[in-house]
Amino acid sequence: MNIVIDWLAFLQVFLAALIGAAAIVTFYALGLRLLVRSGRAPVVSPAEFTDAITVITEKELRRAEKQAAKAAKKSPLTEGQKTTALIGAYACFALCAAAVVAGILMLVIGH
Repeated sequence: MNIVIDWLAFLQVFLAALIGAAAIVTFYALGLRLLVRSGRAPVVSPAEFTDAITVITEKELRRAEKQAAKAAKKSPLTEGQKTTALIGAYACFALCAAAVVAGILMLVIGH
């Protein structure tokens, strides 16, 4: 019994996965960057985890929120530019979500 591997198909799948993963990561990072530029830096509240994860204290959270608000006030961008950055951030996140959904649909439907 001989097993024949279609190396061209293997290369196509590999490149599609590599490019897709790079695109999703790039758009997510760009979305976070635009979100920060729009003055809406994501600050995560403390949570209870095991010792494997470092969690910030309430004091550190308040300090981070103050720093984010201070940085937002110092932003040289106009309100229109901030709004444009926010819309761009949401568009990047929508592209990420669409790529993930498209990938899942291709797996489920199989075409």
